Amino acid sequence: MALDHYIPQVHLKKFYSPALGNRNYAIRKTDLKAFTPRSEDVCRIMDGSTNAYLQKDRAVEDFLRTIEPNYSAALDKLIAGTIDNECIYTSAGFVAYVVCCSPTGMRIHSGPLKSVVESTAVPMDAQGLIPPAPAALGGARLTELLHDGTVEVTIDPKYLQAIGINSILEKITASVANCRW
Repeated sequence: MALDHYIPQVHLKKFYSPALGNRNYAIRKTDLKAFTPRSEDVCRIMDGSTNAYLQKDRAVEDFLRTIEPNYSAALDKLIAGTIDNECIYTSAGFVAYVVCCSPTGMRIHSGPLKSVVESTAVPMDAQGLIPPAPAALGGARLTELLHDGTVEVTIDPKYLQAIGINSILEKITASVANCRW
């Protein structure tokens, strides 16, 4: 089991405060208390980059090996205004990774897919393509169960992460990289 950072440590280190002995100022979401962590202690999840929906469950690691080593140099180029192709690729890749693999990114992308599943289920149910619920649920139609809250569509965020990882290079990074720099 790996403890994976959804915000790379190389990025977090850019926000170290010399006054804190190379730590960050931070606020914990759970209790809104201030604390001063090291980069390795925040923005991480156990097996956050592991995804069982993919054939190679740690596929995103191959992508990150092309981004993280170049991140500091890319940020320096952005600040200096000396943007080149490597800077663009690295910056776009960083953005793409955060969009696909951070908890917030996965949560944000869950809503639209949930809506698609629900809005597809209703006409399918009306056409009789979905069998009635089991007797334990009163034999009701799916539409009724969704409407009264007995059944709820939930989307596994890891499924959305897998979709993002599969398209991280050709679609997401390319889209960001093709913006005006």
